[in-house]
Amino acid sequence: MKLSVRLKGRTYSFHHLKEVLAKANEEKSGDRLAGIAAADVAERVAAKYVLSELRLADIRENPLLCPDKDEVSRLIEEDLAEDVYQAFANYSVGELREYLLRSDTTGSELLRVGSGLTSEMIAAVCKLMSNLDLIQAASRMEILTTCRTTIGYKGTLASRAQPNHPSDHVGGMKASLFEALSYGIGDAVIGINPATDAVENMKSLLYATKEVIDRWAIPTQNCVLAHITTQMRAVEEGAPADMLFQSLAGTEEGNRGFGIDLALLEEADALIRARGTAEGPNRWYFETGQGSELSSESHFGIDQVTLEARCYGLAKRFNPFIVNTVVGFIGPEYLYDSKQVIRAGLEDHFMAKLHGLPMGCDICYTNHMQADQNDMDNLSILLASAGVSFVIGVPLADDCMLNYQSLSYHDIATVRETLRMKPAPAFEAWLESVGVMRGGRLTAEAGDAVRFVY
Repeated sequence: MKLSVRLKGRTYSFHHLKEVLAKANEEKSGDRLAGIAAADVAERVAAKYVLSELRLADIRENPLLCPDKDEVSRLIEEDLAEDVYQAFANYSVGELREYLLRSDTTGSELLRVGSGLTSEMIAAVCKLMSNLDLIQAASRMEILTTCRTTIGYKGTLASRAQPNHPSDHVGGMKASLFEALSYGIGDAVIGINPATDAVENMKSLLYATKEVIDRWAIPTQNCVLAHITTQMRAVEEGAPADMLFQSLAGTEEGNRGFGIDLALLEEADALIRARGTAEGPNRWYFETGQGSELSSESHFGIDQVTLEARCYGLAKRFNPFIVNTVVGFIGPEYLYDSKQVIRAGLEDHFMAKLHGLPMGCDICYTNHMQADQNDMDNLSILLASAGVSFVIGVPLADDCMLNYQSLSYHDIATVRETLRMKPAPAFEAWLESVGVMRGGRLTAEAGDAVRFVY
């Protein structure tokens, strides 16, 4: 495995694969904070050059975290489609990029190839791709999932209604939810971030969302994003949950920081399949975001893009209904400005799709980041063009509970109209039936939440 190159009279040598992957990364403040980023553009180019000539077999034969010591590494190895891998093992990373971007490489072929790639291989090829490359490849892949309803069809843009309330007041939550529905938002999930991680509080929110869904016969699903153990207790006590939620990290130690491990996820999976209120095969909602492992000091010197890819390797095991990156939520320590946020959003979407996941994005930023709402508008158009499965909306793009900026409900409606995209089919039919849409477009009554008040 050659880890050096001479460019313009200077030799660049790297000590190990971990260093090559880190220094080939596009500029990220998190990698800089961890002390693993390229010193300058020239060293980044050299690392990309070295990476482009490594074989996929080199990456597999030099694990960044030994499977004997990390259960995420072990799971990624176990789930690899060995026959597909063998067909591509001697491809260089550069050759893999060329294959993925060929005009005659279909979306179904991309998904087949992805099944034979480890998460580290997917991260490696991502580092050689431009933003447009990431959009082009991802846009070809159609990934359908079903919980109570089905999302992911080409030409559609699903959405999560996020009616958070700073005190979990059910009436306040419903007011936000009714506004979302009036703009045609909520086909992916009605998903609430609770202010208090308590079982009774969670049960109250689950019953309230299910009441709205049943009263209006809405073809969607509900979820309250408490810790998985809290959700499990609520389901065990009879609360109506369509799916379970959990944040993931790309290392076993990082997941331990979230209070989870593979055994707990498997236990939760068995519970939601036995006691959940949805009938479809996809019963999970996972959330990720570049930098989470660094924030818990569980990154082991691995760059944040590669760790993010490993999150998707873990998520794949559970056949989730939806996954999303909260791309700008963790803060400028990990993604400093809008350029880094936009790049990360496109990277995360492509890598998850190549893992075969139904990938969405919380297109967001914190108020101390060098970004603004125009940047979020840009990323929303780019991701919609790339075929993102769903995006997240909050009232006026301002989450009053989590204190960060996302997309508004009407932003999502505008993206759909601009790119001639639609909600999920069953949800669109429901919107037509209640007068919010007609002929695939919002009516003059859209945005009037009073229609849903009872």
